[in-house]
Amino acid sequence: MVLNEVFGLLKSIGAVRSESEFSRDWLGRSECYLRSTRFSGLEPSIHSVAVCASKLQHYGERMCATDAHRALGKEFIQLATQCHAHINSTAENTWMAAL
Repeated sequence: MVLNEVFGLLKSIGAVRSESEFSRDWLGRSECYLRSTRFSGLEPSIHSVAVCASKLQHYGERMCATDAHRALGKEFIQLATQCHAHINSTAENTWMAAL
């Protein structure tokens, strides 16, 4: 799942310290959100993925505007693109199943 990649990158650069912090600050959910979805065997909600994609896009664009953080900004934008692809795929599976 792309959110695992996002969490890994953010943790590696020191932007978050824990999965709890990531759930709260990057997904807009409670601190136990990812842990609960994993325990329940559920995928994170499209809303959570969309919030994360929006933040990645926002910060990625700003970092790309600087020399010092351009490479990291591109990584953020790539991850945002992966989040959007997941959202689109999930939505398509939903409406296709209804046909």
